[in-house]
Amino acid sequence: MGEGKRNEFAPIPVRSDHQDKRIDRIPYLSVVVPVFNEAENLRPLFQAIGEALTDISHEIIFIDDGSKDGSVEILFEIAQEASEVVSVIQLRRNFGQTAAIAAGLDYSAGEIIVLLDADLQNDPADIPMLVEKIEEGYDVVSGWRVDRKDKLITRTIPSRMANWLISTVTGVKLHDYGCTLKAYRRDVFDGFRLYGEMHRFIPAYAVSVGARITEVPVQHHPRRFGETKYGLSRTIKVLLDLFTVKFIISYGHKPIYLFGGAGILLIVPSSLILLYLIVRRVWLGIAIMSSPLLQLSTMIMIMGFQSILMGLIAELLVRIYHESQAKPTYSIRKVIAPSRSEA
Repeated sequence: MGEGKRNEFAPIPVRSDHQDKRIDRIPYLSVVVPVFNEAENLRPLFQAIGEALTDISHEIIFIDDGSKDGSVEILFEIAQEASEVVSVIQLRRNFGQTAAIAAGLDYSAGEIIVLLDADLQNDPADIPMLVEKIEEGYDVVSGWRVDRKDKLITRTIPSRMANWLISTVTGVKLHDYGCTLKAYRRDVFDGFRLYGEMHRFIPAYAVSVGARITEVPVQHHPRRFGETKYGLSRTIKVLLDLFTVKFIISYGHKPIYLFGGAGILLIVPSSLILLYLIVRRVWLGIAIMSSPLLQLSTMIMIMGFQSILMGLIAELLVRIYHESQAKPTYSIRKVIAPSRSEA
């Protein structure tokens, strides 16, 4: 659709300041929905969300991630019809699902945040169940597509392999990291930003700062309209992002443990090789310089010292990061303290 068509929807503002919340009320629940070429699904999705949340104060934030099929125009129409509930954020181009979710989180106002795909494969009717689990005291409630309705070879099997690997590496045991349908307390998102394909690793980040997490079975439906945006290429990206997640969770505050440990593992064998060469020279008279082991041990030892130096540099960067932003190295759940009167 052309620019002339878009001008019809100009009265619907896309506010960039996430502090500009609803004037009349703060919603209890924010449903954040990233959208990319889902025109046929949007109105049924909006209706299904409304029917599921009739008893819950809520807002729905749609983020159009550079759609080319007219999705944004439909979203503007929905926002015109339900301006008290619906907000639309239109990104300038396709930045990816994680960036779209980050934009929705920045704009959201609810105490509880639910992430939901726009393809209607996850059922909005499951949202109240997730909210109830949050109210029981959990910080993160993750959906688990027990009876998944996707292609076995290209979607289900790679996903199961990725879920097993992520659970093993992070230590956070979930059956379905790839299910977007999850509920979070707002404070879970304090302290980190989302990049790459990092949105699926939010539960692992949350557990690293002490969040309570649970997993519940949710419904899953075959895709009715549009084409899937997932494939084997995304699985590879997720696996690459896993290295970053593991580093941030395990060594983000003490990188010297990783780099220094690797350095020591390199220096020790190189030292043993040099000791062997010296002993052989003393007892057998074999020249040290004639052995290729000298070059090998020297190279390994240099790599070890470089790794330790990298760890020291990383330590300095971590301290600059925390101190420049006055960012604490801890996360507080609750404070109970006696009130103090002024002297």
